[in-house]
Amino acid sequence: MPGPLSHIRVLDLSRVLAGPWAGQNLADLGAEVIKVERPKVGDDSRAFGPPWVKDREGRDTKDSAYFTSANRGKKSITVNLASPAGQALVRELAQKSDVLIENYKFGDLARYGLGYGDLAKLNPRLVYCSVTGFGQTGPQREHPGYDFMIQGMGGMMSVTGEPDGAPGGGPQRAGVPVADIITGMYASIAVCAALASRAETGKGQHLDLALLDSQIALLAYQNTNYFATGTPPGRIGNLHPNIVPYQPFKTADGDVILACGNDNLYRKFCDAAGCPELAADPRFATNGKRVENRAELTRLLQGVFAMKTTKEWVALLEAAGVPNGPINNVAQVFEEPQVKARGIRLKLDHPAAGKLDSVASPMRFSGTPLTFERAPPLLGQHTEEILRELLGKSDAELAKLRADGVV
Repeated sequence: MPGPLSHIRVLDLSRVLAGPWAGQNLADLGAEVIKVERPKVGDDSRAFGPPWVKDREGRDTKDSAYFTSANRGKKSITVNLASPAGQALVRELAQKSDVLIENYKFGDLARYGLGYGDLAKLNPRLVYCSVTGFGQTGPQREHPGYDFMIQGMGGMMSVTGEPDGAPGGGPQRAGVPVADIITGMYASIAVCAALASRAETGKGQHLDLALLDSQIALLAYQNTNYFATGTPPGRIGNLHPNIVPYQPFKTADGDVILACGNDNLYRKFCDAAGCPELAADPRFATNGKRVENRAELTRLLQGVFAMKTTKEWVALLEAAGVPNGPINNVAQVFEEPQVKARGIRLKLDHPAAGKLDSVASPMRFSGTPLTFERAPPLLGQHTEEILRELLGKSDAELAKLRADGVV
């Protein structure tokens, strides 16, 4: 059955992560996504290795594992955008597309006649999504933006890591590029909303997505905690600023995370753990009191957790209905029975690797289930197919485009 966006064609001019992540989401949802890359070089992230994708004989290919994380489901065409003939090809493709995604610096594509104003004249129904570090307005709109610097500038690193003075204390970036990824997610939502609006109005529009805006939005309750108190939140490591106990504890042989999101769960935990007196103690009876007395409760609970292994605690707390879990490495993640049951690890047919591991989209649909049939493409893998079948180019035209270095 076709996916929910199987009627949509996306022209993806973006590279690295934020824009490609949005394009991959749309491809997962069934859209035809045409990825436009530089001839011979391609998306910058193809070179972000090691590790590299291995071919059938176990040898390194020219594509990084990084690249494969954000380009599943797409077709690749190479076009030289610095060439007038290449710009003309993109204009032709844009006229036959519903969505365009780009993450060039502010004004770069307009210099090629490929800005929103240019393409909207050719295709008024086009949804044109620009993804930049700082957006299309403001004094820094022309500045480049990268995930690491945005995590710092946008406040993420100020609330991530152990406090100053604690072992290992100091600001930390998240373990994955969350500014890029969340911007790609917001871009995906914005594109779908713009398509829904177009269905009513018949008109496309320009979407302005910025890494900085998205990173700030991602701070969620840390923002509103600041608004409420006037004091910027700090780093508290693995603790939760508003809920206790909601943290990891050392067990007899490892770690386990306890997540008591309300007073009832805390009482259930205390009963299951054999310490009901900690539920009755007025210092810990309500979440507010537990937040106030976090240090003392943590000290007492650490003594309780040290008495059993992680496996014993997971079994005990699961039986009691108390949210908990181990701290897995990535290999352990894919060995979890729940992860296997959900079919999250995919194997896709890849022209170089044979079978390539990938991760399924977390979006599940009952009426239009997602299918995953196309691996991340080789550079230019679909150039001839698209130029012939979509743009109707002849053999002679294709030969000239190749000879001139346009594709």
